[in-house]
Amino acid sequence: MLETGMDRFFFPFALACLTSVVSPAAWSVPRELPAAGVIVQLRPGVVATESAPGPTAMAGQRESPQAMREQAQVAWQRQHTRRADHLTQVALDAGVAVSRVGSAGSALRLDFNQPLQGAPLDAAIRRLRLHPDVASVTPNVRLQRLQAVRQPNDPMFAQQWHLQAPSTWASALNMPAAWALGTGVGRPTVVAVVDGGVRYDHPDLAGHLLPGHDFVSELDHANDGDGRDADASDPGDWVTRAETRTPAFAGCDVSDSTWHGTAIAGEIAAATHNGLGVAGVHWGAQILPVRVAGKCGAVLSDLLDGVRWAAGLAVSGVPSNPTPAKVINLSYGGSGACDSAYQQTVDDVTAAGALVVVAAGNAGEPLTRPADCRGVLAVAGVRGDGAKASFSSYGPNVALAVPAGSGESGADHGLLTTLNSGFTVPVSASYAPVVGTSFAAPLVAGAAALLASVQPALTPADLSRLLRQSVRPHTVQAQWPACRAQALVQGVCNCTTDTCGSGLLDVGLALAVASGATVTPTPTVPATTPAADGGGGHTGTAWGLALWAWLAALAFSRGRLSGRSGGCPLGRR
Repeated sequence: MLETGMDRFFFPFALACLTSVVSPAAWSVPRELPAAGVIVQLRPGVVATESAPGPTAMAGQRESPQAMREQAQVAWQRQHTRRADHLTQVALDAGVAVSRVGSAGSALRLDFNQPLQGAPLDAAIRRLRLHPDVASVTPNVRLQRLQAVRQPNDPMFAQQWHLQAPSTWASALNMPAAWALGTGVGRPTVVAVVDGGVRYDHPDLAGHLLPGHDFVSELDHANDGDGRDADASDPGDWVTRAETRTPAFAGCDVSDSTWHGTAIAGEIAAATHNGLGVAGVHWGAQILPVRVAGKCGAVLSDLLDGVRWAAGLAVSGVPSNPTPAKVINLSYGGSGACDSAYQQTVDDVTAAGALVVVAAGNAGEPLTRPADCRGVLAVAGVRGDGAKASFSSYGPNVALAVPAGSGESGADHGLLTTLNSGFTVPVSASYAPVVGTSFAAPLVAGAAALLASVQPALTPADLSRLLRQSVRPHTVQAQWPACRAQALVQGVCNCTTDTCGSGLLDVGLALAVASGATVTPTPTVPATTPAADGGGGHTGTAWGLALWAWLAALAFSRGRLSGRSGGCPLGRR
């Protein structure tokens, strides 16, 4: 059983094709595919926990953060070995044949001798769950991209409608107002892109990419000749028709290379004011590429390990991360509900200080994992006019909405970002419009990083609250019905607060609040009106007072928003 990404359309046009019209395509829902194994959480206490490291050899010596991470890595490795040995015995007791036991975030990965599905998979899971030492068992499925299969001096900035002031495009992020404050853009914040790797040779990403790590463990799908290593570059993730006839790729979709992680990295941190290509939301950010996906998507255990490592937490067999992320972008997801292994990983990285921003999904249905997990910031996708994109998933756990593109004539022409022109292996750097909630999430991740650059002491909960309250009301288009949280599936509709979150993100407002500047909420386009139920939940005077009341409480209790940051002025890097 495999899990797939949320975007099913991708249009990797070369630079010469940027003005082409993007045609909408049919959306597909992830299929149930064979599972190579399961993810198991043992009950607390069945394996003794190692005590904390003792004092350093030299009295009074202060450990550096990296030394402390390395000590934690050694302790985690010893504990993992004990837990893995215990799980091996558990599997033997349960009569489940396994080939290996590895890591899966805060849980353990147990690989079968051969992939299972249907009744044999159910039987193996049932036998493991009946063991008294087992807390939960989850199929180790494959996840796929949550993308649709499709005034800086950067020459293409004018085509990035989603970054402009919301005078023509109702859902635009109002980035010029944010950048005009001159705060944060020159102060780096680390944003992890847990995805399919990046192209380090793209000139619009130069100077913004950290070394990262490759967590893809399956050789057939890695496409780079080896398993996990320190090279997070994307070799391409194409799948041929001939490959789909082999056991390793049975059930996978035929596709060209998507360069998915490169597109997301460009949305967040493309070099800006460099006279080249496109602009990024936070051009001072540092991208930490965490490669968890190869051909046909990402195995869940690889993804959980990657998310954990991105936050600076220990992962078995992997060197400690010297540059933990403040914000983690996750644009992969599956068809099931959030399980305990996923939730524990989210809880752990949040406690470590990282905000997890996730795409809502592209099934046009209620949220599934990880968007339905507690503590993530789930992002719904809207069209240029503010209506819910036909593909975007929805539900009460959505935090807010931002542009996801649509490719629909008159609605918008997709989100322009960094890509590669190769249909299989990489060829040359390019730019193209993309569509899907995969590309909505990084807009919010970039905004969160910008806020963290202005106020580094903001916690994940602070960042989430500030983003959710820095919104304009949802719009109403007379031709569309209201979205319904109880609906099993729905296409284009007018967002409400219980389907698309608190409203349409306004980054100019969010940054003004974080930097202590005077706030004047930016209106949406005149043709749109607030939803009957209050749209984003905050309108007029009540909206402004609620936001400032929260800011004042935060300032008094933590003393974090008392002054401006020392960011560079507009146009400086």
